[in-house]
Amino acid sequence: MSHDSLSAWYADFFTELPNAFWRAAVPEWMTAAEVDFVARLAGLRPGSRVLDVACGSGRHALELARRGYQVTGLDVSAEAIAHARAAAAGERLDLDLRQGDMRALPAEVRAEAAMCMGNAFGYLEHAGTQGFLAGLAGLVVPGGTLILDYGFVAESLLPNLTLEEPPMTFGGVEAVSVNEYDAANSRWLTSFTFRRGRQEHRGTSVQYVYTAAEVVRLVTEAGFNGVELYGDADGTPFRLGSPRLLLVARRP
Repeated sequence: MSHDSLSAWYADFFTELPNAFWRAAVPEWMTAAEVDFVARLAGLRPGSRVLDVACGSGRHALELARRGYQVTGLDVSAEAIAHARAAAAGERLDLDLRQGDMRALPAEVRAEAAMCMGNAFGYLEHAGTQGFLAGLAGLVVPGGTLILDYGFVAESLLPNLTLEEPPMTFGGVEAVSVNEYDAANSRWLTSFTFRRGRQEHRGTSVQYVYTAAEVVRLVTEAGFNGVELYGDADGTPFRLGSPRLLLVARRP
């Protein structure tokens, strides 16, 4: 498998069926709680600039824009960006939404806060992750904030690991998943089949699994400091078995 096909598994994964599934899977209160967390920890003020990568269908970007922040959202999925643009137009929100790869960040953007929510951290192979964080460090202004949301951190994933998962249905889309843990490369591989009526979409997601300490090292090497680790959007400290890692760091 070439470097490029490996790192770009997500390029054709997020079509309408998986996007519709995940749009329906996350309740509104959870999005509000996550945006509360970002606004509080990043000290956002009206007009603060926020970069949201990968923004998906815009659930965070839209909520941030509703609260008066200037948001740039980047996502590889044309369907997701079109959905977010339509939602923004429907609410008359001013949002800068762009289709693009997280490996090619928009060079001219500057932000008081950069966020990577919903597990997109961990999509790239190691060198790609290093490049992504270095790129974010170049876009976050001095004194600004980085926020990573990472459910596949080892301390969260491995204690609760179950390879067998029952099929799930959200928004009328059924998702059947077959999981595999690639121990030699610390990768969580999931072969998905999404179905709605006669429509079907198959794809395999790749999540690189890092320990919390490795993520802190990556973030620090990229040029951030003052790292704080939380176990959920309510501000609970991160510990073994936390549902996910929410990492907050500062640009000196």
